[in-house]
Amino acid sequence: MKQNRKDFLKTSGIIAAGSIASAFPASFFAKSIIKSKGSKMKFTFKPYTLELKHVFTVAVSSRTTTPVMLTEIEYEGIKGYGEASMPPYLGESQETATAFLSKVNLEQFNDPFEIEKILDYVDSIAEKNTAAKASVDIALHDLVGKLMKQPWYKIWGYDKTATPNTTFTIGIDTPDVVRQKVKEASEFKLLKVKLGKGNDKEMIETIRSVTDVPLTADANQGWKDKQYAMDMINWLSEKNVLYVEQPMPKEMVDENAWLTQNSPLPILGDESIQRLSDLIKMKDVYSGVVIKLMKCTGMREANKMLNLARSLNMKVMIGCMTETSCAISAASQLSPMVDWADLDGALLIKNDPYEGMKVVDGKVTLTEYPGIGLKS
Repeated sequence: MKQNRKDFLKTSGIIAAGSIASAFPASFFAKSIIKSKGSKMKFTFKPYTLELKHVFTVAVSSRTTTPVMLTEIEYEGIKGYGEASMPPYLGESQETATAFLSKVNLEQFNDPFEIEKILDYVDSIAEKNTAAKASVDIALHDLVGKLMKQPWYKIWGYDKTATPNTTFTIGIDTPDVVRQKVKEASEFKLLKVKLGKGNDKEMIETIRSVTDVPLTADANQGWKDKQYAMDMINWLSEKNVLYVEQPMPKEMVDENAWLTQNSPLPILGDESIQRLSDLIKMKDVYSGVVIKLMKCTGMREANKMLNLARSLNMKVMIGCMTETSCAISAASQLSPMVDWADLDGALLIKNDPYEGMKVVDGKVTLTEYPGIGLKS
């Protein structure tokens, strides 16, 4: 009996759920048939510590290392790689990630293409643990992309040439160190400046003594008075600053909304907007959103947040923590669709175990490698 097209795709085990199935034509799936059914996914993880090139200081903390967990999902001899990066403010650690990831049982699933089903299960294991969840999400996306022999920007239908320039982050420091950092970042067309510790104008003026490239500002909830915040934003607008991230504490909802309504610059919610449900709640409080895989549980939800933000006419920035090229490459798959990118996390560390997305002349530059874009 001749098998019709629908039955062929179904029995091949590659009709993907949700975002995958609608991303491209069925003929594409037909080229990506899984060779056998009934295989099991093997999930493993291990701790790793990132060593930073400079002391990284923001309004609320300083650090020289970042704890991460590196994950792998193996299926039919193909490995997908993931990562959980856990800076202090997320409230996660290698210990909490180990406890969570030890509960993840992927062997109960026979088909890695059932991304929605698998990640719904992972999300249901425990509350929070968003970075740990992201490490599974990223590894699963990497695996599925490799099985399909395509990078995710192609699977989602995004234009590789539309990637933005990325900012390079200048942490809070003394004028001499700030000048050194700026000189080291000479290839970048945008610089991100950390503010919020009382030396805001000194930070900006020090950078302006070295370069006139456009800047972005991130107060990391460091401004506690709305009038001071408004005065700073007005002053920053005269210094070629493009936008301001999270000017005031996330609990000060009304004050942040007032800033957004009166600011000459876009105000982006970062700590205030972790996941998809937060975006809906905060749509009238901020003019844009900072999407980070570690906050929102990974690529699946990040892509949903991107599309929702666009429908709400909000600006979008894709950001990162200090991460290896694994998580950075995963986030970069979304970059063709955003207004701004802050994907310098792997450039801030000394011991990156992966090779993936490159920054070329300041621009996010995607590879042709399948999955999340890591070099095998």
